[in-house]
Amino acid sequence: MDWLAFSHGAALCASLIVTIGAQNAYVLRQGIMRSHVGKIVLLCTLSDFILIGAGVGGASVLVERYPVFVHMMLYVGLAYLAWFGINALRRALRPGHAVLDVDANSNRDSGTPAAAAAQRALPIILMTLAFTWLNPHVYLDTFLLIGTAGAREPEGSRVAFAVGAMAVSAVWFVALGFGGRALAPLFRRAMAWRVLDGAIGGMVLLMAVTQFR
Repeated sequence: MDWLAFSHGAALCASLIVTIGAQNAYVLRQGIMRSHVGKIVLLCTLSDFILIGAGVGGASVLVERYPVFVHMMLYVGLAYLAWFGINALRRALRPGHAVLDVDANSNRDSGTPAAAAAQRALPIILMTLAFTWLNPHVYLDTFLLIGTAGAREPEGSRVAFAVGAMAVSAVWFVALGFGGRALAPLFRRAMAWRVLDGAIGGMVLLMAVTQFR
């Protein structure tokens, strides 16, 4: 194992992944609500593994050959980010439902409609996949930036570089998803949800605007 290349990949991934983008915000929110956290963490981690491996393996060359397709996917992702940001701001204006969600998830045997809805895995899985694969920042970070940096490593060191980036990604999503449970008591208060959703909504809309060109 080339530990120098491993550290390069780990450091680059850490610098890119810690920003609370739409995907990270969603993982944190579900972690706070304790809703299918294991499935979400697994899907996000595996998706990063695929994108990092493809990028370091040279798939970024294909992006240079099909710039029109890349721009189309970017604008689809930006529209998705705008939709998510607007919904987050709407939740910030009426956060009462979020408080009820936390209470329902803390007692899944309550039999209430909210508790039953929280147990449905398919919508959560589909939303996680959408947050991951329709988010342009996921491609920019894992596929393009990490992939391009990995391609500059010596050929025998690229695997170590990719493994380093993947290791940081896995640790991050586990910490974000399961660590969010520790914040659950704080988010029994409506104001905490207002601050979180307001910050997320504003940040995501700003991201979408700055990327549109």
